[in-house]
Amino acid sequence: MAEPAITSRQNPLVARFRAAAEGDAHWMLLDGPHLVDEALNAGVAIDVAAIDQAHASPDLDRLRSRLGPRAVAVTARVLDALSPVRTPSGIVALAARPERSDDELWGAAVPLVVGVVDVQDPGNVGAIVRAAEAGGATGVVTTSGSADPFGWKALRGAMGSAFRLPVSRAQSIAAIVDRARQHGMRIVASVGHGATPLNDVTLSGPTLLLVGSEGRGLPDDAVAAADDRVSIPMAPPVESLNVAVATALLVYEARRQRHNHDATKARRHEEEP
Repeated sequence: MAEPAITSRQNPLVARFRAAAEGDAHWMLLDGPHLVDEALNAGVAIDVAAIDQAHASPDLDRLRSRLGPRAVAVTARVLDALSPVRTPSGIVALAARPERSDDELWGAAVPLVVGVVDVQDPGNVGAIVRAAEAGGATGVVTTSGSADPFGWKALRGAMGSAFRLPVSRAQSIAAIVDRARQHGMRIVASVGHGATPLNDVTLSGPTLLLVGSEGRGLPDDAVAAADDRVSIPMAPPVESLNVAVATALLVYEARRQRHNHDATKARRHEEEP
């Protein structure tokens, strides 16, 4: 027989979910069927999922089946206390934060890692992670001054990419740069104006792309540590782009160059006697 639904907002589960929403170091809060489904598909360890007992849909029925005993029924009032969003979508879950090894983040054959420096808007951090995965980057690392990439708002922006792409945090810009240097990577800093135009910078080799905060851009020490600086040409009077949009353009230019580089190598190999 199914367990009775949780009806009290004083249940200990509520405190666990609220702690996760506020940035628990061990747990992620996943809100909505899409994120829970993506987490399950990626093999993320879900500890418990609360599902509105009165909320019926094919997606929730399927997730109930996939989650098995990890799914607990709650009343709409309790779900409202568990979920950080204004209008809960029927399911919210707690999952373990992914633990990525150094090799996973930096050890690709030709790494392209996005370094996110002091980007404080969690929606932008999530969108950066999503754009990085879509464009073929091999990892994302954020400074401690950036929004938590595993916070619930960032996870919603990443749309599941944070479960698949190696994502990590570092204490400082220097720590990120040191790891990149140890792996033989070229460091490219994105700046607003006056640097090498995007189409003229080389991104086909092992690269760390540094992107900065929405208002101030990259700090001087990050720019000084770079081997090259890149600017995205913009038609006047536009002076700046959203950091996630800028990251997407940078990553896709790297993807284009790498595709062309690989195609050229293959063609030369075919032409060899």
